[in-house]
Amino acid sequence: MNFTTVAPKVFKAVLALDAAAREGLDPVLLELVQIRASQINRCAYCIDYHTTDARKAGESEERIYQLSAWEESSLFTEKERAALALTEAVTRLPEGVSDAVYEEAALHFDEKELAHLIALIFTVNTWNRMNVTTRKTPGTQ
Repeated sequence: MNFTTVAPKVFKAVLALDAAAREGLDPVLLELVQIRASQINRCAYCIDYHTTDARKAGESEERIYQLSAWEESSLFTEKERAALALTEAVTRLPEGVSDAVYEEAALHFDEKELAHLIALIFTVNTWNRMNVTTRKTPGTQ
């Protein structure tokens, strides 16, 4: 299924949400968050899409490769680690977002940035669910 043709209003609404969520966030950080959520959700299309965008934003191959093991890697800043921990908690929502994870993110992001980060995380999860459900894979439109 191609959402752009079958449900264009839905597709445009998610695009608008995506654009609004990105405001004020570092381009590299937002790609790391989107890649990590897409890895968890096993969305091959989104992993391909966001790793390409991360490279364009200046992200290194080494950090992209180590993203799935970010907790064990020394390549990520404390701010990135806080964003990635929040990404994992929100993406795995049935497990919950602990106070510790939320408070750590709040230490590194002001309230507006944190709101946009949370919106970015639930938006990439929307894209992941849309693309996984409709069987969208890299190389397809």
